[in-house]
Amino acid sequence: MVSGDKHVELDRLCIHYGDRQVLGGVTLFAPRNGILGVIGPAGSGKTSMLACVNRTLELTPGARHTGTVRLDGVDVHALDASNLRRRVAMVLPLPVGLPMSVYDNVAFAPRMAGIRSREELDVRVERCLTQAALWDEVKDRLDMLGTRLSGGQQQRLTLARALSTDPEVLCLDEFSIAIDPVTTMRIEAVLVELKARMTIILVTNLLQQARRIADVTAFLLRGELVEVGETAALFAGAADPRTRDYLEGRFG
Repeated sequence: MVSGDKHVELDRLCIHYGDRQVLGGVTLFAPRNGILGVIGPAGSGKTSMLACVNRTLELTPGARHTGTVRLDGVDVHALDASNLRRRVAMVLPLPVGLPMSVYDNVAFAPRMAGIRSREELDVRVERCLTQAALWDEVKDRLDMLGTRLSGGQQQRLTLARALSTDPEVLCLDEFSIAIDPVTTMRIEAVLVELKARMTIILVTNLLQQARRIADVTAFLLRGELVEVGETAALFAGAADPRTRDYLEGRFG
């Protein structure tokens, strides 16, 4: 049994695309100021689950859900969608850079939120780029188009942009897919520090990444929540044989 303050809570969440069900009746929560790792093979519904948390699922034609997602006990569908997406930031597997400078990529959301002070924007841009392990590489070319950065750098720029709104919840969907192992480890260290002021939901196919930094890990298989528990305990002795088989590389 996993205990803790339920910052994000899924209650019997089902997701369909047309007639195809990709998530079936999942009940799960992300503990406040913790890292929830979500693992499972492709097609398990992990990405769709994240999209339901910040209501981007509703932008996909044919997608629908039943059940409830709550943020601080409030149904996310009772909240303004734009405000929700500032509170719940998302980083997708592949970078989606805005066609503007590196600086403006990070400053865009704070400006939209009403921040106009150049000094305040400068501080926020440097902080977010540093947290994304990118500042040292771009500090002398902040005016360069973000789309001219390498793929790995653009992914870290996407992370910096997500952090720029000071979100309460940070959803990461395979954030390290385009990043080298050394940089990935640096960002993992930052995530462990960031959880002191936000809740993190980490979807990852890297089992050792979940093992290193997740406080709680949930295993999804074909849309079913098979098992969830404290990460160390789950990896040391999963209760369900399907979880053990996945952790030991028998399928995936």
